[in-house]
Amino acid sequence: MARPGGRSARVQEAVHGAVRELESEVGRDALTVPLVAARAGVTPSTIYRRWGDLRELLSDVAVERLRPEAPPDDHGALAADLTTWAEQFLDEMTSPPGRAYLRDALLGDPDGSNAGRCSAYAADQIDVILARATERGERAPDVETVIDHVVSPMMYRILFRPSPLDSDYAHHLVAGLLDGPVGAASDGTDA
Repeated sequence: MARPGGRSARVQEAVHGAVRELESEVGRDALTVPLVAARAGVTPSTIYRRWGDLRELLSDVAVERLRPEAPPDDHGALAADLTTWAEQFLDEMTSPPGRAYLRDALLGDPDGSNAGRCSAYAADQIDVILARATERGERAPDVETVIDHVVSPMMYRILFRPSPLDSDYAHHLVAGLLDGPVGAASDGTDA
């Protein structure tokens, strides 16, 4: 495990920055490990040792790009918070850059750890929303229930049924969760 900070963090930052710069300058298809290494000021062997190959490097960069930059907005009620978050999540993931990041994140992920990191990002955001709701005295489902009823259907449609999706779809999923039997029994009692 690489220690946080120090040379390892500087190398990661330089290499990730080089990938982002070169993607915008020469395009993704022109990227090579030697080109990225030269821009980052490291040897190609450093990249191969740390990431394995270009695909795994692009996957790591994509996962970092998918990391939320801030906690979800607080709109004062669970339905509003979760609906707004789901609409933003769907919008980001269905955008051309979002789809490219998802593709890269999954293509260079032989052990599933990057997929796990992406899943954890969503779960952490949902946990913040649910904790706020609980603090306000609202009944809230658990994180896994939200993943199963909101995030999973969106991701399935993004990955396997690439038809246009809009905010109405996200709103429908959240409403179905909160208004349906799952939402009604979310206080931990049996319905």
